[in-house]
Amino acid sequence: MRLNLKQIFLCCFVFQTFAQVQEEINPPENIKSVIFKGGTEDQFPIIQLGEEMYLEFDDLLAAEQDYYYSIVHCDYDWTPSQLLKSQYLIGIDNQRIINYENSYSTLQPYSNYQLTIPNANVKLKVSGNYILEIYNSSYELQFSRRFVVYQDLVRVAAVVRRSRDFNYLDEKQSVQFTINSAGFPWVNPKKEIKVALIQNYQWNLMIHSISPQYTLGNELVYKYDQETSFFGGNEFLNFDTSDLRAPTAAISRIEFQDIYQHYLFPDLFRFDRPYTYFPDINGDFVIRTLQGTDGSREAEYTGVHFTLPYTERIGLDDVYVYGKYNNYALDDSNKMTYNDKTGNLESTLLLKQGFYNYTYALKKADGSVELNAIGGNFHFTENNYLILVYYRNFGDLYDGIIGIGTANSRAISN
Repeated sequence: MRLNLKQIFLCCFVFQTFAQVQEEINPPENIKSVIFKGGTEDQFPIIQLGEEMYLEFDDLLAAEQDYYYSIVHCDYDWTPSQLLKSQYLIGIDNQRIINYENSYSTLQPYSNYQLTIPNANVKLKVSGNYILEIYNSSYELQFSRRFVVYQDLVRVAAVVRRSRDFNYLDEKQSVQFTINSAGFPWVNPKKEIKVALIQNYQWNLMIHSISPQYTLGNELVYKYDQETSFFGGNEFLNFDTSDLRAPTAAISRIEFQDIYQHYLFPDLFRFDRPYTYFPDINGDFVIRTLQGTDGSREAEYTGVHFTLPYTERIGLDDVYVYGKYNNYALDDSNKMTYNDKTGNLESTLLLKQGFYNYTYALKKADGSVELNAIGGNFHFTENNYLILVYYRNFGDLYDGIIGIGTANSRAISN
């Protein structure tokens, strides 16, 4: 059978559609405080097959709108896998989120939505990469988030070392690790096994496509230096708005204009200052309020004001307030603007009460992003590292995850 040009074009279009890398989509302005996590406090949903994960978000329209969720299974490279839904799901997705309530006695009204997976309608069958998509009643995609499901079948041991590259001796951290089969029946691990390394649970800080340096018995050894190294960055800045009326160490003053306004002390450039350790949560945030017992429904939204001095180092580049609060997005909502009266860069964000980590990111005219140009890079910085071990046997239709490993640079060694 011959295909005409129209059919060939249609086939190519369908192939490109299904092969498209699934990036995370950030929500519109009315959706705030997206919390998505598994069994740990970190807002990075990585769960063992059968465990629960939890999604929560607010809709500032407070109209009790209907939202629906869909689940997409992806391969190692985050393109949709060849599996049918019935092959990776038990039950049916595309269900309405039925657990929602309106805020209680808050100045900014909102509807709070909560979803747990697995639930009575759907469970996950296989491990691997997944995308959770949230749609409105018109089936328009509102936002999406990646999550990871693994099986504990192999053992991963990892350490963080100081870089041996003299150009980055004081700036980079190198992750070295081994994968032990622990009886798992791999045959040709150099082809069947793939790994991904992630710093501080940020998908944009990921290294992949790394082959084992060598094999030692039933172990794959990855003792690279440059190939598995990350810039150390600096500890995140933080503030706490849990108490609406009491300034904390980072808050200079509080005002009231329709809602509470929290003004932070001006921040400093830290790239040329000595490294100083203070505990952080690596960019994350925690919703909490001292004005009620239920942070999901009783926490207020406040205007948080950020200030950074303008210097020639910034030039015409754009500066953004960077953190997990908006999934590390760089958009107009967190872009800083120049105040010609004060000579400072300023930004105001509408954030739910809680404890927040943040830093500043620089976006250049060519579109490149420098996350540490303002904060600096130090090999002492405390960072979390996650190692994902993917496996695809000959003839399989998808990449599963057969193990994970973690390491922290708190115990960094030379």
